[in-house]
Amino acid sequence: MALTAIGLCSRALIKIGATAITAFDEGTAEAEVAAALFEPARDALLSANAWSFATRQARLARLADDPVADYGVAFQLPADFLRALGAGAGGRGRGLDYRIAGRALHAASDAVVLTYVGRPAEEDFPAFFDQALIARLAAEFCIPLTESTSRAELLQRLAESEFRRARQIDALQDSQPGFEDFTLIDARG
Repeated sequence: MALTAIGLCSRALIKIGATAITAFDEGTAEAEVAAALFEPARDALLSANAWSFATRQARLARLADDPVADYGVAFQLPADFLRALGAGAGGRGRGLDYRIAGRALHAASDAVVLTYVGRPAEEDFPAFFDQALIARLAAEFCIPLTESTSRAELLQRLAESEFRRARQIDALQDSQPGFEDFTLIDARG
């Protein structure tokens, strides 16, 4: 079952022994904390890894104003942009020298394809990422709602463990590189 932002926050709240919420604007302390901390925690976790489900590619639109120095052309970053993974030209998503400056990408190319980590809808998160995000949210919500630093430290360790587990699962979704040019194999004949 796909979880919404409210569903993710509610599960994190339940983990710390707080009351689940039905909306960010319901007026409870839990809803206020969740509303304030959810988006930054989600974006930080998405940005922390090149998640396969959040990796996107886009042809960037050229901006009217060129950069002042170093690069000749500026491009608009996508609205869901969180982190650049690479940029390319001529149908490639990597290999181009570039710099992110504010909400623009500067490069010495007339066209750019950006490979980046974007912000997918919460309903599109895979289960392994849901668990990592719920653990992270529980750690973030703990001090404001329970004032227990020892419990928050325990939850932070759990969140780090869930993050590592999620990264391992996500890494298995890519094709694994094989040996293409290995001289010992060639020597065997």
